[in-house]
Amino acid sequence: MERLRQKDTDAGVTTRPMSDEQKAAIAEVRSIYDAKIAEQDILQQSAMAHLAGADPAEAEEVSRRFRRERERLATERDTKVEGLRRG
Repeated sequence: MERLRQKDTDAGVTTRPMSDEQKAAIAEVRSIYDAKIAEQDILQQSAMAHLAGADPAEAEEVSRRFRRERERLATERDTKVEGLRRG
């Protein structure tokens, strides 16, 4: 870790510790988005159960839509967390 810190220092990257408010806000954002992602997982399981025995292409399309939505939520979460870290 020390070598990485030295490398950052040499590159001109400065870090400052996060405040308690930042930590709490990040935890809140992660909690909200983790719940949204879990909701998507449950919705996908339900949709897949209704498609049991249906056309495999249709099931794949439903799976792909849910996967895209989970990826979008994860990206949105990471963007917000990074914004909070930067202050």
